[in-house]
Amino acid sequence: MLSQRSHYVPFCHDKQNSIVDFPAAVSPPSTAVVYDQHGPPDTVTRVTEIPPVKITENDVCVRMLAAPINPADINRIEGVYPVRPQVPTIGGWEGVGEVHSVGSAVKTLSHGDLVIHSAYLPGTWQTYVVEDQSLWYKIDKSTPIEYAATCSVNPLSALRMLEDFVALKPGDTIVQNGATSIVGQCVIQLARVRGIHSINVIRDKPGSDEVKEKLMKLGADIVFTESELDVKSIKSLLDDIPQPLLGLNCIGGNAATLVIKLLRQGGTMVTYGGMSKKPITISTSSFIFKDISLRGFWLQEKNLDQAQYRCSIDYLLALARAGRLKYEMELVPFNDFHTALEKAMGKQGSRKKQVLKF
Repeated sequence: MLSQRSHYVPFCHDKQNSIVDFPAAVSPPSTAVVYDQHGPPDTVTRVTEIPPVKITENDVCVRMLAAPINPADINRIEGVYPVRPQVPTIGGWEGVGEVHSVGSAVKTLSHGDLVIHSAYLPGTWQTYVVEDQSLWYKIDKSTPIEYAATCSVNPLSALRMLEDFVALKPGDTIVQNGATSIVGQCVIQLARVRGIHSINVIRDKPGSDEVKEKLMKLGADIVFTESELDVKSIKSLLDDIPQPLLGLNCIGGNAATLVIKLLRQGGTMVTYGGMSKKPITISTSSFIFKDISLRGFWLQEKNLDQAQYRCSIDYLLALARAGRLKYEMELVPFNDFHTALEKAMGKQGSRKKQVLKF
């Protein structure tokens, strides 16, 4: 369910240029990141003040605490994402907040509760968000806000891909490229928790030994660079680890071909991204003699029911609280939004996920 209030509404002024009076049951005025047209995010976004929003009997007003800048957020602003909110609009699709006030009919949430959205909620890059109570999900207050703010896209994608395509059991193996991404790091850790081996493929770059060591500490069984897999007998590299049943691809091109080569008979490769912008090439023999299946994954189209969503989120956040699920993030003050945006766009060399702190 999409938010009905994520679009930007300009301030309304009276004839004397003073702000019009609002009824008592309203949110505080909010500061938001707005874009009026699609284009380069560092050009078309602006931080502005927006007026209070009316709070009806079933509404909950949430004071945002943290919200990440995801690649999909950038793509939406650019206008290249499959789902594009109508402009002008407020950026952000993920985040965590604290209940500020509730409507008269709201019984399940109260002031001070820590909440995340229980459905896709555009407009999280603002200090106050008002939505129907059905769109908010109460979580454990001891959850670190940076993990609460980021659990419902990358970690949830990793979990669902591990559970929804192949019936994996302890001792089985998965293989993935893009292992250094947040999804990749989550896949490694979630697999380890379940006793599943992970084979991980990274790009050939300076410092690859340090990257390998980092991924091994997270729980990876084997980490290869792409060039290390440029051999005739890949099986000989696996030692005693079984060939993978499931492969995850977010790169495309040669990196996807390597995942396919590692899969066992009847294996499945799931594609959830295409960072190289190169097509996936699979040999005829992989179809005929290995019976390889190719699938696609887009979290937004999974349409998880509420019970499945909440169960998944609770599981992920419990692991985060226990220190068994972690990934690098950088908390950035909301008033430094454009600095965080530049880092998220790779313009300042930072590889950490940028999380806005309100």
